[in-house]
Amino acid sequence: MITIKSAREIETMAAAGKILADTLALVVSHAAPGVSTAQLDEVAEDFIRSHPGARPSFKGLYDFPASLCTSINQEIVHGIPSKERVLEDGDIVSIDCGVCLEGLHADSATTAAVGEVGEDVQRLLRVTQEALGAGIRQAVTGNHVGDIGHAVQTVAEGAGYSVVRELVGHGIGTSFHEEPQIPNYGRPKRGPRLQVGMTLAIEPMVNRGRPEIRTLDDKWTVVTLDGSLSAHFEHTVVIESDGPRIITPVPATTPA
Repeated sequence: MITIKSAREIETMAAAGKILADTLALVVSHAAPGVSTAQLDEVAEDFIRSHPGARPSFKGLYDFPASLCTSINQEIVHGIPSKERVLEDGDIVSIDCGVCLEGLHADSATTAAVGEVGEDVQRLLRVTQEALGAGIRQAVTGNHVGDIGHAVQTVAEGAGYSVVRELVGHGIGTSFHEEPQIPNYGRPKRGPRLQVGMTLAIEPMVNRGRPEIRTLDDKWTVVTLDGSLSAHFEHTVVIESDGPRIITPVPATTPA
């Protein structure tokens, strides 16, 4: 069932989104060669819990063991932070996180370059961000879920990349995953109609190679089947009467 959020619920989610955006900015600032993904997870959890009433949404969700998903290079999503996974120069790492505040969630992700990466990798990150922006621009009242997916797909495939089809964005609110599902492909004017008060996590997952995926033996980490690089960006968006409102905005400065 799709839920329409009250003004109070939206503002609580926006407060969670602000904490989350600051968390991601802080984690990205620590994502350097020689740093383990477990260290990034500790940075995130400590910062989230420093805000009264806030907690990491991911920790314990479906028994996930950490506060972040940290997915490196060909890993698409759901990578488990580990002391043994140490970032290297030239890596890219998807950092996915959620914050719960007063029983309401926000969800966001970014993919960071570690040290120096080539122009081809920078282009993958840039196009994935552009795909997210295109999807968000379609998140307006009267449009449909298919308009969002079609916009994401058009940008990603137009640049020569592929979109992951088995994993989707989602509604979000009192539950972390709510209806509707938001695929990163689709046809305009198909799927549920968007209404004022809906809250959506839109999250393109874009592969440099083919779209097929597989899940590793840890039962969490999803990787590209062909070993190609993958990028992942995500925002939580509210459908408002005058257009989409991003409640996980990238902060102007990195929090201390």
